[in-house]
Formats: sequence, structure tokens, C-alpha cells
Amino acid sequence: MIKKTLCFSNPIYLSLRNAQLVLHLPEVESNKTLPEAMKKEAERTIPIEDIGVVILDNRRITITSGVMEALLENNCAVITCNPKSMPIGLLLPLSGNTIQNERFRSQLEASLPLRKQLWQQTIKQKILNQEHTLRINTDKETNCMRVWSNDVRSGDPDNLEARAAAYYWKNLFTEYPNFVRDREGIPPNNLLNYGYAILRAIIARALVGSGLLPTLGIHHHNRYNAYCLADDIMEPYRPYVVVP
Repeated sequence: MIKKTLCFSNPIYLSLRNAQLVLHLPEVESNKTLPEAMKKEAERTIPIEDIGVVILDNRRITITSGVMEALLENNCAVITCNPKSMPIGLLLPLSGNTIQNERFRSQLEASLPLRKQLWQQTIKQKILNQEHTLRINTDKETNCMRVWSNDVRSGDPDNLEARAAAYYWKNLFTEYPNFVRDREGIPPNNLLNYGYAILRAIIARALVGSGLLPTLGIHHHNRYNAYCLADDIMEPYRPYVVVP
């Protein structure tokens, strides 16, 4: 079953009742100008088991520890945002799979040739997805991207990922001449940052649920990055963040 992603951008009180997430809007109930029918709808419930991601995007949100416990027990990712609505925190369960230790050991024992082959497959698919996104959203030539995808070797020593990315970003946003993908750059970079942050959380949640350690990547290995594997696995899905 496809899990729901819930985003809360207004003040709300979140509590737990009978394995249900209870959404309570106190400001609606206390507003004397609203009709009684609307006030009665100020509270609703959602089954915890149906939730996959919760985004908290308001400083006046109140959430009980019971809700947090229930969400984590159901392998739900909880994302917190800063005042600019950008995700800054991610909460995941400590144990998401019954054979987690076995999976961890397999990750640690993965050989370098295996990791390079996995990265080759990852980049091949990423370039193909970029090609698909470019083809359905623009009239630009994309055959070159198919060639680059086919030519990716183990470990991508020719850095065809970067070549494809340069072509992709140059031709994707035609309404923004000379667009450059930069986290601190001009819009729509800010929208891409937000989309990638949510995607990263979804991937990390799936990895934990599969018994994998998001920190141990197959290519990314920054010592300060706690989600190297999530950054690896999300690469082929990045193009879908910009699909209308």
C-alpha cells in the first residue's frame, strides 16, 4: 500500500487515540466568526499505519510523545522545517527490520568492485531518467544522453554523470537562461532543494525499513554525511522532482 505524506504548515495539535493520528485545530474551534458546522470539522483522524512521511512546517505545532512513538514504530519519517520552510531535521526509527544486523554486515563487507558496479547501474538509470524528463518537457535533442548512459563504465571513471548533468540543466529550464544548479543559487534552486530534501527523507525511510544503514554509501562517503547511501539511491529519482 502506498503510504501518505502529511504536511502541516499551520498551527495544529497532534495526538494519538486508538492507533489513530488525531488532528486538532484549536484556532478553528475558538474562532467565533466561523459557523458551527466548520468548527465540528476542526478534528479529524488518520490511521497511523497509513502514514509514511510527516512534515512539520510551523513552530506552533504541538505533537505528543505518543504520536512520535507510534509513527516510528510504523517506520514513518518525521521531517522538521526551519522558518524558511526548508527541511532541517529527519527522525527515523532505530530498528526498521528484523534482520538489520545481517544487512549491516553485508554492507560493511561489500567489495569495491561490487560498489563500483552498483554505482554504474545507478548512474546509467539516472541519465536515462534525465533524458526522459528532458524529452517530455522540452523539444531538445536527447539522443546524446542515451549514448552517455550506455557508455557508463564501472565506477563511472569518465564522469559521464557530470557531462549529462551539464547538458540536462542547460536545456531543462528554458525560461531561465543560463540556469546553473546551485544549492544557494537563484530560483528555482530553492524549490529543487526542498524537493530533494523530501526525496532524501523518503529514501532514508525505505532504507531503514529494508534493514540497511543509510550512512554506508556505495559512492558517497563524506565523513560528515549521515545519509550517504540515501544520497546514492536517490540519484535516479532526482529528475522526477521537476516533472509536472
